[in-house]
Amino acid sequence: MWCMMPSQKKRNYQMQQMANGLRAARLKSYIPKIIKETVEYLDAKWGESGEVDILDALSELTILTSSRCLHGDDVRETLFAEVSRLYHDLDKGITPISFFLPNLPIAAHKKRNKARKEMIALFSKVIAERRARGDTSETNTDILQIFMDMQYKDGTKPTDEEITGLLIALLFAGQHTSSITSTWTTLYLLQHPEFLARARKEMQQVAGRRDDFDFEATQKMDFLTHCIREALRLQPPLIMLMRYAKRALRIDAGGKQFTIPKGDIVFTSPAVGHRLPEVFPEPDSFNPDRYAAGREEHKQPFAFLGFGGGMHACMGQNFGYMQVKTIMTVLLRRYDLELAGPFPEPDYTAMVVGPKEGTCKVRYSRRK
Repeated sequence: MWCMMPSQKKRNYQMQQMANGLRAARLKSYIPKIIKETVEYLDAKWGESGEVDILDALSELTILTSSRCLHGDDVRETLFAEVSRLYHDLDKGITPISFFLPNLPIAAHKKRNKARKEMIALFSKVIAERRARGDTSETNTDILQIFMDMQYKDGTKPTDEEITGLLIALLFAGQHTSSITSTWTTLYLLQHPEFLARARKEMQQVAGRRDDFDFEATQKMDFLTHCIREALRLQPPLIMLMRYAKRALRIDAGGKQFTIPKGDIVFTSPAVGHRLPEVFPEPDSFNPDRYAAGREEHKQPFAFLGFGGGMHACMGQNFGYMQVKTIMTVLLRRYDLELAGPFPEPDYTAMVVGPKEGTCKVRYSRRK
């Protein structure tokens, strides 16, 4: 996703600036935006009662709130429909074969490449308008502005194409993972009413009854964090992680020794590791209390890889937790929900593993 394969130094700087846009100081400004998007979405689309596919609904909410925080108010207010259409074409152009033959001239790749060119043109126009107005990070708190204000050590600034590539990378990194994680968390809470009641009680204690809670409130939602983490443990969206061996390694396991040569690609599966009974007792059970003080089973080295691990752990995990907790707090305080069918099965044919499409129906009614 990195535009024009930048040098390692340039890429490191891009990553540093991206991380700056996801720090706590920035996250505080995103909470009101996410609350506003969620409230307006529910008021416009849900009404008093009905039935909905919760995966579809949370996918829509994730991209709406992500666009507001990453792209900014001007893109969200005037260009969202176009950005959403182009994002869809980009998304459909990334298939398993794309990792091995990214330029294979198939229809999905051609449509993907066309969408990327249109996305660059769209954001180039937004960037030009912002520069004409003299916008800075003081006036815009979104990540688009951070990328616009970047300056490399040689004094040059990123091109519009580089900025667009970074925005696409960020959106792709969080869209599926956040929507899938919020969906599984909601489904597991509906399957376990005792945990749902505890989550709601915590929300009321730290956020009150109004939809004007702040970043500090979400930071105090320890039990909801445990629920999200447990959903990630049981249903990690990324079931395979890859790492490059920078040096030869010798591993002792099961009474045997294994050597991993330098330069090899090493695979690990959170979907397997997260269900090891010697690490997580009763591994197939949904139990958020396994993360509570005194147990903290996830703190064994590399036991929990819901956001990756090592030097390439997901830099957006704080944003992800904040986004999911904010959306779920508004949703679960506003509506009573119940499963309208069997508990969904994961779709292991997907690039990012979530529930099988069309199986996440829930009934809802507005809480009194």
